[in-house]
Amino acid sequence: MANPASFRDLTNWGDGYELGIETGSTGDAELQALLSALWSAAQVQGCYGRRDCEPYEQEEVPCTVASLAEYGQLLGQIRLPTGQLAVCGCDVIRGGDAGSDWLDFYVPTGALDKAGISYWGGRPFFRSAVVDDWLAGIAAKAFEEAPFSLGIVGWMVSGLAEDAASLAGEMPQKRGMGYLLPRDGVLHYGPAND
Repeated sequence: MANPASFRDLTNWGDGYELGIETGSTGDAELQALLSALWSAAQVQGCYGRRDCEPYEQEEVPCTVASLAEYGQLLGQIRLPTGQLAVCGCDVIRGGDAGSDWLDFYVPTGALDKAGISYWGGRPFFRSAVVDDWLAGIAAKAFEEAPFSLGIVGWMVSGLAEDAASLAGEMPQKRGMGYLLPRDGVLHYGPAND
């Protein structure tokens, strides 16, 4: 039987259904605070650097910015809204002089397919209101511990959307992805509507 929690099953990986979070800075301390808050809010099981071995075949790595730099991504297993366990991962896009850092948390669509998550049809991209709302809930919990500038949820959202500065505190009226935008210390969620 197909197992969406298997690291070695290459069909579990691929495109990601993502929660992309703009940290609002390029500092390691802020990025670490957000990474820790996100891993905890999502209740990720384990933290690993390799997907060519099952979790029980490898040592856990620290859930740190240093581990992200060393392995390029951090991997774990997460309980989906359906109750099934699935693979998940996290990577970082460093902003440098161009802007703030982004932390990208994802569940690969291969694992979602095996878990029976359905997507809206007739669109040039996947969309699942169930997964969008679930990821937005994870972001809201993480925000309580480590506030951030902007969150975006949807299929392959990393690098595709505006940043917090371009939104200037205003939620887009038409949204092809979900937006999580803080205003006056409160995180507001605008689900995809386009």
